[in-house]
Amino acid sequence: MVLVLECIVICFILFVPCVVVIANGVHNGAFLFEKDVQERVEMGLVTKEQLSRNKKLFKSISLTVMISFVIWAVYGINGARGFLNPFLQIYALAMAEGLFDRFFIDTFWVGHTKAWTIPGTEDLKPYIPKKTLIAKWLIVIVGSPAIAAALAGIMMLFFK
Repeated sequence: MVLVLECIVICFILFVPCVVVIANGVHNGAFLFEKDVQERVEMGLVTKEQLSRNKKLFKSISLTVMISFVIWAVYGINGARGFLNPFLQIYALAMAEGLFDRFFIDTFWVGHTKAWTIPGTEDLKPYIPKKTLIAKWLIVIVGSPAIAAALAGIMMLFFK
């Protein structure tokens, strides 16, 4: 039951920065889109430097909070030790985050609402083309267990 709640929290940790980044205009989150959208947005709504800064802030804060939460949840709250138990828990959290990102954020929120529509780029929709979507799914399917294994392996050195 605790792991289910932790999966919900990790999804929330991904969701909040997305809300924050588009709160003052979706163009501020254009760094999350393909290059053609970014280039069109740079022509008037936001500069390349602003997008670069927003991207660095978004990634550094989001990843730091996510990794910190995962370590705290798996090792602090759940008391996991060794390799297999932490690996399975980290994998569950990574899959929950990945599936939430693919289904809710990419498919529903970006794909079927106007919240992520950047004025002047409607002709570039879908914002997440099939090639990118396939790559994102591969990251979830292949990357999640790889990341879980790497993190569990590293943390095994600290938590015996």
